[in-house]
Amino acid sequence: MKPLIVTLCGSTRFKQAFLDANFNETMAGNIVLSVGCFGHADHVSLTEKEKRMLDTLHKRKIDMSDEILVLNIGGYIGKSTEDEIAYARRCGKGVRFLEP
Repeated sequence: MKPLIVTLCGSTRFKQAFLDANFNETMAGNIVLSVGCFGHADHVSLTEKEKRMLDTLHKRKIDMSDEILVLNIGGYIGKSTEDEIAYARRCGKGVRFLEP
């Protein structure tokens, strides 16, 4: 059976949640796609052009996925993550949430 491909989505301020989810999903036998950098958590200063490029790359990761896993720590879902959820749904991808 082919493993699921899961893209992690959420605020990059939750770096540890991304690391934990990557581990847990990998150990569950899934292929994990994640963010390219943790802009908020690592205080990486990105230009608007770089942010747009990273957003586009993340959508291509969603295109490659079977589903996304939303890391909604404390119920938080920001604008970019809302956009990714809507994009995944429009593309017919499964959407799971870490927290109810």
